[in-house]
Amino acid sequence: MREAIVKAFDESVRVKQAFLRDNIDTLVRVVDVIVAAFRNGNKLMLFGNGGSAADAQHIAAEFTNRFRVERPPLPALALTTDTSALTAIGNDYDYSLVFAKQVQALGKTGDVALAISTSGNSANVLAAIDVCQERKITTIGLTGGMGGKMVGKVDHLLCVAASSDTARIQETHILIDHVICELVDAALYPAV
Repeated sequence: MREAIVKAFDESVRVKQAFLRDNIDTLVRVVDVIVAAFRNGNKLMLFGNGGSAADAQHIAAEFTNRFRVERPPLPALALTTDTSALTAIGNDYDYSLVFAKQVQALGKTGDVALAISTSGNSANVLAAIDVCQERKITTIGLTGGMGGKMVGKVDHLLCVAASSDTARIQETHILIDHVICELVDAALYPAV
């Protein structure tokens, strides 16, 4: 059992280090994009399925409440939380539209969307990305493995390419999300 534990930790560290080596410049650009959107009075929309939905909600809460420092709330919205909207859209139309229709209703030019899909192939995430592009909403894709269909569809791709294991990808995703929160706070509230 100890060997399995050590192996899991070693693999998680390896995947995170590989992500950082391959994506640090993109991650810096992503932080700059989110900071600019907040400074301009725009919002961050986040969406994904399953564990990625939980990450979307978690990170939206870090922005609307606070992360590490006391500061005013920042406009972030997880499109995964309104069960009435999700079930109405899924029932009346199709589950592939549950995020796209919310982006149509809530998104505006200048906003930023953080689209999370471990595989990069989630139909509802991809459909929402398409709506974002139509509305000139900057898209950030958070994915893993080969990146799936998300590759080439988003403005900024953060791909955890060193693994196709969902757990290792999601562990890296939450670190990426926390780093984004920390650096956005530092840029917007440097004296805090």
